Formats: sequence, structure tokens, C-alpha cells
Amino acid sequence: MTHLQAGLSPETLEKARLELNENPDTLHQDIQEVRDMVITRPDIGFLRTDDAFILRFLRARKFQHFEAFRLLAQYFEYRQQNLDMFKSFKATDPGIKQALKDGFPGGLANLDHYGRKILVLFAANWDQSRYTLVDILRAILLSLEAMIEDPELQVNGFVLIIDWSNFTFKQASKLTPSMLRLAIESLQDSFPARFGGIHFVNQPWYIHALYTVIRPFLKEKTRKRIFLHGNNLNSLHQLIHPEILPSEFGGMLPPYDMGTWARTLLDHEYDDDSECNADSYNTPAKDIEKDLSPKSMKRSQSVVDPGVLKRMDKNEEENMQPLLSLD
Repeated sequence: MTHLQAGLSPETLEKARLELNENPDTLHQDIQEVRDMVITRPDIGFLRTDDAFILRFLRARKFQHFEAFRLLAQYFEYRQQNLDMFKSFKATDPGIKQALKDGFPGGLANLDHYGRKILVLFAANWDQSRYTLVDILRAILLSLEAMIEDPELQVNGFVLIIDWSNFTFKQASKLTPSMLRLAIESLQDSFPARFGGIHFVNQPWYIHALYTVIRPFLKEKTRKRIFLHGNNLNSLHQLIHPEILPSEFGGMLPPYDMGTWARTLLDHEYDDDSECNADSYNTPAKDIEKDLSPKSMKRSQSVVDPGVLKRMDKNEEENMQPLLSLD
């Protein structure tokens, strides 16, 4: 075992060997092969190429060198193309801070039976008057940056549960195809994390409609790991044990405290709202949302057949089947 694997338990070391093709004898060579490809993309500013950083991209792509490099390039390219998103990219930024305090994202204390971190989002918590959807995406990315420092999570990955209870049609109307594509590009194509499942619960019919819009932009691998459970929490419990879930998901634990993860990131600044006032919220983030083309939204929305919506609303159980999965 090399010093780069020092944070892994024996069980996770074995998992990395079997599932990710991680070999301690060739680890430094694997990393160097990815690093050597950096010169092929002079158009990208690779701000980090140290061993530990490159290793997380190799783990995310099962030690396939070219795929790991492509992900590394997309990671920095996404940041170059969306510079405003990464200005003031810290937990104390007013928009990010408010999103974090409302549970975007939350993180459960217990890992699932595969050692994966369970992230939770309660969609109805979004306060549109205080922060934007871009702020929520920034808060999620910032959180993932902090979590992915843990080598155990680099190997075991994450699970996401999104609860759509009480999420209004008005709120859903802000989820434009352009905004959703921005999120897909950041999480699916440009971040070195392994997502083992994305679970929708209590989703209304208009969330089904949105899913039909974004589905073409998802990789087949991703589609296989999306599960639409509706009100059927028993199907969720078949995949994530109720013993580690809060009561909102029919679990055995107390209700989730939305500020849990925010307190971890913000520490003593959690209760300090001196920076937060009506004029201080991220203008750049709002400008990003303005730039998301309404024409694109209209074109994409037109592909949703009303008949499809009726069928989706009528037969909830059929929509519970898995639609997405990430290795």
C-alpha cells in the first residue's frame, strides 16, 4: 500500500482493487500517464495536477487512463466556461450560505451498506427570494469538493435522494432545460465522483415531465441509476435501509436537521448573517440564469406530449423502475 492509499480501510482497499482496478504497484505510473496527457490540451488551464488530485479522477473512471484524463480536462474546462459560478466559491458567500442552511445539500450521518455517502435534497425548501438555482448548484459543488477529499468516498461514492414533496409548479417552472443542462454538465460530465443512485420520492407529474426533457442529455449509465419512487417508499427501502433514513423517507431515525451539513462547512460562521442583506446576493449567479436561453426552454418543453403526462400521472408504479446508475 502506498501513502496515497493510507486513508482507505482494508475493505475499501479490496473494493478499489476489484471494482476500480486500483493496483498499488502501478499507482504512481497510472497517475503519471494521466499527467502526461495534460500537454495535449494547451487550451485548458490545469490548476492542479498533483498525485492525490489526479487519483480521484482515476478512481472515478476505474483507472481507464484516457477516460480519467478526459474527466480531468472537462473539470477544468467547465470552470473556465462558467467563471461567474466560481467567483466567491466559498461557504460564506451569501447565496451559497443560504442554500446550505436550507439543506442544499444535506448529508446523512450514516453511510449506506455499500459505504456510500447519502446526500438529501428537500426541493420545497428553496427560497427563491433569497438565492438562485445557480446558488444551489454552487452549494452542491462546493459540498462535493469538500466530501471528495475523503478517499473512502472516492472509492465508495454517493447516493442522492431528492424529496419533491410540496414542490410547487411555480418553483418547477424555474427548472429550465438550460439550467438543468448546466447541472448535468457539472455533475455527470465534469466531477470526479461515483454516484451509485439518484432517487426521486414524492415527485408530482410535472417533475416527470421535466425528466422527459432532460433524459436525452443523460448518459445511458446515468439513466440506469435514476429511480422514480413516487409515494412508494417501500421501493426506496429495498435499496437504502430504513434504519439509516430519517422519518421523512419512512425511516427509523428522527426528522432530518437541515443545518447539519451547513454547520460542518460554516462552523462558527453558521449563525453570522452580517454579510447577508437584500443587495448582497450573488449578482453573477443571477446573471447566469438570465443568460439561459428562453428560446431553448420553449423548444425543449414542446417535446413533452400532454398524453405522456397523463399516462405518467395515471401509472405511478411503472415509473418506480430504475432509470439511471453511475459506476
